[in-house]
Amino acid sequence: MGYSGARGGLEAILAAEDLARRKRDHAPAPWASTEQITARFRLAVDRVMGEAGLYDEPTAAAAFRQAEGDTLEASHLLRAQRSTLPRLAVSEPVDPGEMTVLRRIVPAFREPDGPQLLGRTSDYTGRLLQQPAGPPEPRPEGPATVDTAERTDEQRNPRRFLDLLRKMELVAEGRTGEDPEPHDITRRPARPPADRSAVLAAMARAESGALMALWYRSILGPDGDVHEITLGELRHGRLPLRVRHPHTQNPVTVGEFRVTEAEAIEDLDGAEEDRTRFDIGYGLCFGHNERKAIAMANLDVANRRFGRSGPLEQLLLLTLDGLDSGGFLEHLKLPHYVTFRSMTERKQAMRAAADAGEEPPVRAAQPVGKDCR
Repeated sequence: MGYSGARGGLEAILAAEDLARRKRDHAPAPWASTEQITARFRLAVDRVMGEAGLYDEPTAAAAFRQAEGDTLEASHLLRAQRSTLPRLAVSEPVDPGEMTVLRRIVPAFREPDGPQLLGRTSDYTGRLLQQPAGPPEPRPEGPATVDTAERTDEQRNPRRFLDLLRKMELVAEGRTGEDPEPHDITRRPARPPADRSAVLAAMARAESGALMALWYRSILGPDGDVHEITLGELRHGRLPLRVRHPHTQNPVTVGEFRVTEAEAIEDLDGAEEDRTRFDIGYGLCFGHNERKAIAMANLDVANRRFGRSGPLEQLLLLTLDGLDSGGFLEHLKLPHYVTFRSMTERKQAMRAAADAGEEPPVRAAQPVGKDCR
């Protein structure tokens, strides 16, 4: 708002910020602690971490609290916080097969290797609003109420369903090793044509609702990217975080982080495709966000099949970042009176030319996004 010519602009801005702070800090309800937010709003915290690209639950909870529940604003705060932090090390590549599984479902197969772990979910219950009525009563112990923490190591690390398909020689493996070095989109922006890792990274940081909308468009939309997808496996669990020791250069486990992983199976039926095999789409994102991971896996396949011949890859790379799109939308609330005055004068000039029987003036094309500068 620095170009605003109205008097009192800075004072109004400071007053508005002070009002927002006072309303937030002195609300009738008590200030929610970080622990309360991570426990009660865990999925919102996970979404903020994923869209911000920074895995730290307490900081994400603090951003969610400061943003008053606005996940996009919280992601903005978290990315701003991340930009102030030094990059001390780069983590080692981790095999998702090492995941300690908290939830695992295999919709494509009735009896996969290892158990189906439903974990913590309300997918199979009715969507009915429940009112809190005090602390829950203790449930009796019994076989049906055994804590899932008592699962064995073998059950927590089941064999992947994709291994079964590979054993049956049903997976198209031609893309293995295409993209050995991951593209760091936080240091170098990705533009079409991009490596697969860049597209996956962009989707992992994408605004979840926008990603799902683009996935739905790719299924039912006007682009003709109709493809038959079966969800092969969906996992939520913990992965180790490893870095190299600065002195010994040996990998050292310094912590854990939770991720959601999805593998989607697509029937190859193109004229130049191997119709005897399936293609596999992959999605992995921070925290517990199954919708995003499933949409990622579906769009990964769609992009490889249709992205270079249509607009899909460009949409994935350039339009899904919530901070980019939200920032462009938010800027519409800033003063635009200079631009609008110019538009008004053009309309008046065109009307005067029409009244005089003259040809209206032709306006030169203006790039998108330049109207407020």
